[in-house]
Amino acid sequence: MVEYILLVVSGFVAWIVSTVGGGGGELLLVPLVGFIAGAQAVAPVTTLATMVAGGGRAFVFWRDIEWSVVKCGLPGALIGGFLGAVLFSTAPAEWLQIVVGLFLISTVLQYRFGRKQRTFDVAKWWFFPAELVTGFLDGLIGAVGSVMNTLYLNAGITKERMVGTKTAVSLPTHLVKIGTYTTLDAMTGNMWLLGLAAGAGALASNWLAKRLLRNMPEMRFRAIVVGFMALSGAVMIWQQRDSIVSLFG
Repeated sequence: MVEYILLVVSGFVAWIVSTVGGGGGELLLVPLVGFIAGAQAVAPVTTLATMVAGGGRAFVFWRDIEWSVVKCGLPGALIGGFLGAVLFSTAPAEWLQIVVGLFLISTVLQYRFGRKQRTFDVAKWWFFPAELVTGFLDGLIGAVGSVMNTLYLNAGITKERMVGTKTAVSLPTHLVKIGTYTTLDAMTGNMWLLGLAAGAGALASNWLAKRLLRNMPEMRFRAIVVGFMALSGAVMIWQQRDSIVSLFG
Protein backbone atom coordinates (compact mmCIF):
# COMPACT_ATOMS: atom_id res chain seq x y z
CA MET A 1 0.00 0.00 0.00
CA VAL A 2 2.84 2.40 0.83
CA GLU A 3 4.28 2.17 -2.69
CA TYR A 4 0.93 3.15 -4.22
CA ILE A 5 0.62 6.19 -1.95
CA LEU A 6 4.16 7.23 -2.89
CA LEU A 7 3.31 6.90 -6.58
CA VAL A 8 0.12 8.97 -6.24
CA VAL A 9 2.03 11.77 -4.50
CA SER A 10 4.97 11.50 -6.90
CA GLY A 11 2.63 11.55 -9.90
CA PHE A 12 0.96 14.72 -8.63
CA VAL A 13 4.28 16.52 -8.15
CA ALA A 14 5.83 15.13 -11.35
CA TRP A 15 3.04 16.37 -13.59
CA ILE A 16 3.05 19.86 -12.12
CA VAL A 17 6.76 19.93 -12.94
CA SER A 18 6.00 18.41 -16.35
CA THR A 19 3.50 21.15 -17.19
CA VAL A 20 5.63 24.04 -15.98
CA GLY A 21 8.77 22.53 -17.55
CA GLY A 22 7.21 21.62 -20.90
CA GLY A 23 7.20 17.87 -20.30
CA GLY A 24 9.58 15.26 -18.96
CA GLY A 25 8.11 15.16 -15.46
CA GLU A 26 7.77 11.40 -15.78
CA LEU A 27 11.53 11.24 -15.26
CA LEU A 28 10.84 12.03 -11.61
CA LEU A 29 8.95 8.74 -11.43
CA VAL A 30 11.74 6.68 -12.97
CA PRO A 31 13.84 6.13 -9.79
CA LEU A 32 10.76 5.26 -7.72
CA VAL A 33 9.29 2.88 -10.31
CA GLY A 34 12.69 1.26 -10.81
CA PHE A 35 13.10 0.78 -7.06
CA ILE A 36 9.60 -0.68 -6.60
CA ALA A 37 9.30 -2.88 -9.69
CA GLY A 38 12.70 -3.01 -11.42
CA ALA A 39 14.17 -1.28 -14.47
CA GLN A 40 12.11 -3.33 -16.94
CA ALA A 41 8.90 -1.85 -15.51
CA VAL A 42 9.92 1.79 -16.02
CA ALA A 43 8.78 2.29 -19.63
CA PRO A 44 5.38 0.50 -19.30
CA VAL A 45 4.50 2.10 -15.94
CA THR A 46 5.48 5.66 -16.90
CA THR A 47 3.68 5.26 -20.24
CA LEU A 48 0.47 4.21 -18.50
CA ALA A 49 0.74 7.04 -15.97
CA THR A 50 1.30 9.54 -18.78
CA MET A 51 -1.69 8.21 -20.69
CA VAL A 52 -4.00 8.50 -17.67
CA ALA A 53 -2.80 12.02 -16.88
CA GLY A 54 -2.90 13.00 -20.55
CA GLY A 55 -6.67 12.56 -20.75
CA GLY A 56 -7.20 15.26 -18.14
CA ARG A 57 -4.48 17.46 -19.58
CA ALA A 58 -5.99 17.29 -23.09
CA PHE A 59 -9.32 18.44 -21.63
CA VAL A 60 -7.75 21.31 -19.67
CA PHE A 61 -5.57 22.54 -22.57
CA TRP A 62 -7.97 21.71 -25.44
CA ARG A 63 -8.29 25.30 -26.67
CA ASP A 64 -4.51 25.75 -26.78
CA ILE A 65 -3.75 22.83 -29.12
CA GLU A 66 -2.05 23.62 -32.45
CA TRP A 67 -3.91 21.13 -34.64
CA SER A 68 -1.72 21.74 -37.71
CA VAL A 69 1.26 20.43 -35.73
CA VAL A 70 -0.75 17.47 -34.44
CA LYS A 71 -1.71 16.57 -38.02
CA CYS A 72 1.98 16.46 -39.02
CA GLY A 73 3.43 14.91 -35.87
CA LEU A 74 0.88 12.31 -34.76
CA PRO A 75 1.40 9.77 -37.61
CA GLY A 76 5.16 9.74 -36.97
CA ALA A 77 4.68 9.42 -33.22
CA LEU A 78 2.29 6.47 -33.65
CA ILE A 79 4.66 4.60 -35.97
CA GLY A 80 7.71 5.31 -33.80
CA GLY A 81 5.92 4.43 -30.57
CA PHE A 82 4.75 1.10 -31.98
CA LEU A 83 8.22 0.14 -33.26
CA GLY A 84 9.90 1.16 -29.99
CA ALA A 85 7.39 -0.82 -27.93
CA VAL A 86 7.88 -3.89 -30.15
CA LEU A 87 11.65 -3.80 -29.60
CA PHE A 88 11.35 -2.90 -25.90
CA SER A 89 11.82 -6.44 -24.57
CA THR A 90 14.79 -7.37 -26.75
CA ALA A 91 16.84 -4.33 -27.78
CA PRO A 92 19.69 -3.00 -25.59
CA ALA A 93 18.95 0.70 -25.09
CA GLU A 94 21.56 1.82 -22.55
CA TRP A 95 23.76 3.75 -24.98
CA LEU A 96 20.78 5.29 -26.74
CA GLN A 97 19.73 6.72 -23.39
CA ILE A 98 23.20 8.19 -22.86
CA VAL A 99 23.17 9.85 -26.31
CA VAL A 100 19.72 11.32 -25.67
CA GLY A 101 20.92 12.57 -22.27
CA LEU A 102 23.92 14.33 -23.82
CA PHE A 103 21.67 16.00 -26.38
CA LEU A 104 19.34 17.29 -23.68
CA ILE A 105 22.24 18.71 -21.66
CA SER A 106 23.55 20.50 -24.77
CA THR A 107 20.34 22.54 -25.05
CA VAL A 108 21.52 24.76 -22.18
CA LEU A 109 24.28 26.08 -24.45
CA GLN A 110 22.10 26.10 -27.57
CA TYR A 111 19.52 28.37 -25.93
CA ARG A 112 21.93 30.28 -23.68
CA PHE A 113 20.03 29.25 -20.55
CA GLY A 114 16.68 30.23 -22.12
CA ARG A 115 17.71 33.75 -23.19
CA LYS A 116 17.85 32.83 -26.90
CA GLN A 117 14.41 32.41 -28.49
CA ARG A 118 15.36 30.23 -31.48
CA THR A 119 18.42 28.34 -32.73
CA PHE A 120 16.98 27.42 -36.17
CA ASP A 121 13.80 27.85 -38.21
CA VAL A 122 11.25 25.02 -38.22
CA ALA A 123 8.78 23.90 -40.91
CA LYS A 124 5.62 22.09 -39.79
CA TRP A 125 6.47 18.92 -41.74
CA TRP A 126 9.58 18.48 -39.57
CA PHE A 127 7.31 17.27 -36.80
CA PHE A 128 6.64 13.99 -38.64
CA PRO A 129 10.25 12.66 -38.66
CA ALA A 130 11.01 14.23 -35.28
CA GLU A 131 8.00 12.58 -33.62
CA LEU A 132 8.86 9.31 -35.38
CA VAL A 133 12.32 9.23 -33.80
CA THR A 134 11.12 10.51 -30.41
CA GLY A 135 8.21 8.06 -30.35
CA PHE A 136 10.60 5.21 -31.10
CA LEU A 137 13.00 6.24 -28.33
CA ASP A 138 10.14 6.75 -25.89
CA GLY A 139 8.76 3.28 -26.61
CA LEU A 140 12.20 1.77 -26.19
CA ILE A 141 13.58 3.79 -23.27
CA GLY A 142 10.60 5.66 -21.81
CA ALA A 143 10.38 9.28 -20.58
CA VAL A 144 12.13 11.11 -23.45
CA GLY A 145 9.36 13.59 -24.28
CA SER A 146 11.63 16.54 -23.45
CA VAL A 147 13.58 15.88 -26.66
CA MET A 148 10.75 17.47 -28.68
CA ASN A 149 10.91 20.74 -26.75
CA THR A 150 13.73 21.98 -29.00
CA LEU A 151 11.46 21.77 -32.05
CA TYR A 152 8.51 23.38 -30.28
CA LEU A 153 10.59 26.28 -28.98
CA ASN A 154 12.06 26.93 -32.42
CA ALA A 155 8.58 26.81 -33.94
CA GLY A 156 7.48 29.52 -31.50
CA ILE A 157 5.07 27.17 -29.69
CA THR A 158 5.40 27.78 -25.96
CA LYS A 159 3.53 27.66 -22.65
CA GLU A 160 -0.09 26.45 -22.93
CA ARG A 161 0.22 25.80 -26.67
CA MET A 162 3.28 23.60 -26.17
CA VAL A 163 1.71 21.58 -23.36
CA GLY A 164 -1.62 21.15 -25.14
CA THR A 165 -0.12 20.22 -28.51
CA LYS A 166 2.39 17.76 -27.06
CA THR A 167 -0.43 16.11 -25.14
CA ALA A 168 -2.62 15.78 -28.25
CA VAL A 169 0.25 14.00 -30.01
CA SER A 170 1.38 11.83 -27.11
CA LEU A 171 -1.99 10.58 -25.83
CA PRO A 172 -2.85 8.33 -28.84
CA THR A 173 0.80 7.28 -29.02
CA HIS A 174 0.75 6.07 -25.43
CA LEU A 175 -2.42 4.10 -26.18
CA VAL A 176 -0.61 2.30 -29.01
CA LYS A 177 2.40 1.59 -26.79
CA ILE A 178 0.26 0.23 -23.94
CA GLY A 179 -1.55 -2.04 -26.40
CA THR A 180 1.77 -3.27 -27.77
CA TYR A 181 3.30 -3.86 -24.33
CA THR A 182 0.19 -5.81 -23.33
CA THR A 183 0.14 -7.91 -26.51
CA LEU A 184 3.81 -8.82 -26.06
CA ASP A 185 3.29 -9.69 -22.35
CA ALA A 186 5.60 -6.88 -21.25
CA MET A 187 2.84 -5.39 -19.05
CA THR A 188 2.06 -7.37 -15.90
CA GLY A 189 -0.88 -6.90 -13.54
CA ASN A 190 1.30 -5.18 -10.96
CA MET A 191 2.54 -2.71 -13.57
CA TRP A 192 -1.05 -1.77 -14.35
CA LEU A 193 -1.72 -0.98 -10.69
CA LEU A 194 1.48 1.04 -10.32
CA GLY A 195 0.83 3.02 -13.50
CA LEU A 196 -2.77 3.75 -12.55
CA ALA A 197 -1.68 4.96 -9.10
CA ALA A 198 0.87 7.39 -10.54
CA GLY A 199 -1.58 8.43 -13.24
CA ALA A 200 -4.30 9.20 -10.69
CA GLY A 201 -2.02 11.60 -8.84
CA ALA A 202 -0.91 13.18 -12.11
CA LEU A 203 -4.49 13.55 -13.31
CA ALA A 204 -5.41 15.56 -10.22
CA SER A 205 -2.59 18.06 -10.84
CA ASN A 206 -3.67 19.34 -14.28
CA TRP A 207 -5.90 22.22 -13.16
CA LEU A 208 -3.41 23.58 -10.63
CA ALA A 209 -0.58 23.24 -13.16
CA LYS A 210 -2.44 25.25 -15.81
CA ARG A 211 -3.08 28.02 -13.33
CA LEU A 212 0.64 28.21 -12.53
CA LEU A 213 1.53 28.20 -16.21
CA ARG A 214 -0.94 30.96 -17.11
CA ASN A 215 0.67 33.35 -14.61
CA MET A 216 4.24 32.58 -15.64
CA PRO A 217 6.20 35.10 -17.79
CA GLU A 218 7.29 33.80 -21.21
CA MET A 219 11.01 34.21 -20.54
CA ARG A 220 10.80 32.35 -17.24
CA PHE A 221 8.95 29.49 -18.93
CA ARG A 222 11.66 29.18 -21.59
CA ALA A 223 14.40 29.20 -18.94
CA ILE A 224 12.62 26.50 -16.92
CA VAL A 225 12.05 24.35 -20.03
CA VAL A 226 15.70 24.53 -21.06
CA GLY A 227 16.91 23.93 -17.50
CA PHE A 228 14.62 20.96 -17.06
CA MET A 229 15.77 19.48 -20.39
CA ALA A 230 19.36 19.61 -19.15
CA LEU A 231 18.38 18.13 -15.78
CA SER A 232 16.48 15.33 -17.53
CA GLY A 233 19.56 14.58 -19.61
CA ALA A 234 21.76 14.42 -16.52
CA VAL A 235 19.31 12.02 -14.83
CA MET A 236 19.25 9.77 -17.91
CA ILE A 237 23.05 9.60 -18.02
CA TRP A 238 23.23 8.94 -14.26
CA GLN A 239 20.85 6.00 -14.68
CA GLN A 240 23.37 4.43 -17.08
CA ARG A 241 26.47 5.17 -14.99
CA ASP A 242 27.26 1.44 -14.72
CA SER A 243 27.45 1.16 -18.52
CA ILE A 244 29.82 4.15 -18.66
CA VAL A 245 32.02 2.77 -15.88
CA SER A 246 32.19 -0.65 -17.56
CA LEU A 247 33.39 0.99 -20.79
CA PHE A 248 36.41 2.55 -19.07
CA GLY A 249 36.84 -0.11 -16.40
